[in-house]
Amino acid sequence: MVLLMGGIHLYLVFYGVGGLLGALFVLNAVGALVLAIAVIVLRGRLLTLATVLSLLFMVGTLLALVLALTVGLFGIHEVLSFKLVPTTLVVESIGTIILAVTVALVLRSRGAP
Repeated sequence: MVLLMGGIHLYLVFYGVGGLLGALFVLNAVGALVLAIAVIVLRGRLLTLATVLSLLFMVGTLLALVLALTVGLFGIHEVLSFKLVPTTLVVESIGTIILAVTVALVLRSRGAP
């Protein structure tokens, strides 16, 4: 889900989103790729860190979109009719749930003998 979220943001840059928002979207895509690789590759405490960071990253991205849709963010006011906004809301909401469960499972497995 982290990769899908990053992919959506990168697609939107290629679709024509530029300026500050485009730069933030590229950073989002790079961050998503790094975190997805970290979750796949790391073990132990580093896996715990990677899953927690992935959850925070997903929640932060979802919160940024919700703020842009409601009160605006960095002077940007988003609308639901813009390309992939509804899809992004769904992906980030489901991703948040999946990552919350993943964090709980990783933390639980660390506590098991």
